[in-house]
Amino acid sequence: MIFTEQLARAEQQNASMLCVGLDPEPARFPGAWKGDAACILDFCRAIVDATADLVIAFKPQIAYFAAHRAEAALEQLVAHIRRVAPQVPVILDAKRGDIGATAEQYAVEAFERYGADAVTLSPFMGFDSVEPYLKREGKGAFLLCRTSNPGGDDLQNQRLAGLPGEPLLYEHIARLAQGPWNTNGQLGLVVGATYPAEIARVRALAPTVPLLIPGVGAQGGDAVATVRAGWKVEGGRTVAPIVVNSSRAILYASAGDDFATAARAEARRTRDMLQAARA
Repeated sequence: MIFTEQLARAEQQNASMLCVGLDPEPARFPGAWKGDAACILDFCRAIVDATADLVIAFKPQIAYFAAHRAEAALEQLVAHIRRVAPQVPVILDAKRGDIGATAEQYAVEAFERYGADAVTLSPFMGFDSVEPYLKREGKGAFLLCRTSNPGGDDLQNQRLAGLPGEPLLYEHIARLAQGPWNTNGQLGLVVGATYPAEIARVRALAPTVPLLIPGVGAQGGDAVATVRAGWKVEGGRTVAPIVVNSSRAILYASAGDDFATAARAEARRTRDMLQAARA
């Protein structure tokens, strides 16, 4: 099953647009696990088990594992997701951006070593930094487009004077993802929930591609505005899916031994809020 089909299946089966970001910080772990990087796998597995029926995707952030020499834990975590939630795709948040043989090796890392279904990428070096991922049959990739951080204005909101209409950089990326770069039909865009008006602009320029939307929860993004700006349906069927990510608000909903129960409650609350916004 190709990535976009996986998204559609998970959206329907779990009635969800919520993605849980797996960003383990040992300093925030509960109880006896606090500060112990050896517990990364146990913590993340507990979160997955508590939320697997509530999400459209899981998004492990590779830096949170690599910083603690826990790459093996990431491999085991993805394998665990495959066992307990085979209907839920895994998006590896790696933000890779290199060319040629190096990009090919990063694709091996994402899709073969870790077994991800999709990966986040930086498009700054052009199409040849994206193409090796799209050559992987059925695999997805999300290009950074209009990110949720304030510093995104430094480049993403600048005009490209040499192009017709002088589009903003993020607008140009959206057009490329909808058009000539989307060679396998599995390309999506990353747009921040902190900029709902710009989500709407990206959706207008890229009306059919999936949007990965971080920034809901701890970063303060408006979940309802996000759905109304980015989700597109025709005839009762989603034609432009959105994957709305929340990480810290769910992972650290409680610092006690009830952390998994609290994570489930927060995930359910967020999922239901997103679903209600569809109306």
